[in-house]
Amino acid sequence: MRKSFYRLKAEIDSLAVFSDIKTDPVIASLRQLLEAMADRDTDLSIKLYSQFVSELYQTTACLTDYVRALVLQDDNFYVKGKAAKKEMAKEIDTAVDNELSVLEEIAGLKSMHVRETIDYEGFLPDWTNHPADIHYDFMEKLGNITKTGYGAYARYNFFRLEDGRLVPVAHPDFQPLSELFGYERERELIIKNTAAFVEGKGASNMLLYGDAGTGKSSTIKAVAADMAPKGLRLVEVKKTQLYQIPKIMEELSSNPLKFILFIDDLSFTGNDDNFSALKATLEGSISGCGDNVVIFATSNRRHLVKETFADRMGDELHLNDTMQETMSLSARFGLTITFQKPDKEEYLKIVKSLAEEYGVKMDEAELFRRAEAHAIRKNGRSPRTAKQFVELLKIGI
Repeated sequence: MRKSFYRLKAEIDSLAVFSDIKTDPVIASLRQLLEAMADRDTDLSIKLYSQFVSELYQTTACLTDYVRALVLQDDNFYVKGKAAKKEMAKEIDTAVDNELSVLEEIAGLKSMHVRETIDYEGFLPDWTNHPADIHYDFMEKLGNITKTGYGAYARYNFFRLEDGRLVPVAHPDFQPLSELFGYERERELIIKNTAAFVEGKGASNMLLYGDAGTGKSSTIKAVAADMAPKGLRLVEVKKTQLYQIPKIMEELSSNPLKFILFIDDLSFTGNDDNFSALKATLEGSISGCGDNVVIFATSNRRHLVKETFADRMGDELHLNDTMQETMSLSARFGLTITFQKPDKEEYLKIVKSLAEEYGVKMDEAELFRRAEAHAIRKNGRSPRTAKQFVELLKIGI
């Protein structure tokens, strides 16, 4: 038995394709434990046993589940190469098969057998195991990688740009599509365009223009979350980060998933360098959007540029050229969808739907009267105003 533990320790050391797994705290602790057991060091084995279990318990009590998750989340060069449809040498394929067998053996290691080898009569905590075909699960993952992704992209659906890196958003703020009311025609256009993108049929970069609070950003995030199981991810890019878009697209170009670069509340001043950066990306740049990236933006300004009367009067000799330049950016979005403030009928329809969704019981005439009064206090009707009103009703305010 001691020889088999020494062999398992050596097999952990031999991992090449799944080499990063060796540095995982649980696996590293297990390796130390196996070495101490092979050396017949009882005191050290007891200490390292409890250390290993402590590391495992921080995630789960099941060693099988832990190892399986490690394998499926590992974004090694083999996974990335397969995702990019690269041909792998047969020697690498053989190594993968062997290493998956090793990892499956680790996943099946039973606490009872380890305790028996340590030969300690005191209490040592257990972990659990269950049958699992990790080799099959890994190959199935590779077969579905255009939907599941790898690494952080397999665990998260929303990302943001931070210090030039894509950082996952663990708890994204979004509403499900089923909780959005009104703007059915506009939302259907967005869904169709996004679905075509996800299905690889081609899609347009999209600008959602309209009044504040009409649900532009909420709709994009809701659609992205709804289509995440089909292989869609959303990356939020701030206006000050637009110059980094070419680098992001280069990084994502070999990724099997589809990505929305989401720019919220987009607007520029007349001499803004970010204006030219985005314009070049949308059309005409050598590093334009790839097949797996689209740009979705929202704005309260139809032409995206803040204008003053001085801008319109201008002091350039060719004023028309200047005006055309400022208007050309919005024209480079293939699809522009307008979200106008709802009229009274549409606003009250949204209020009624939200009240039903939130379980608010109130006479309809009274509900509508109070909703209109709330809209007046909030300077106008909008889905946001309706949602805020119904949320206040729900808590009795």
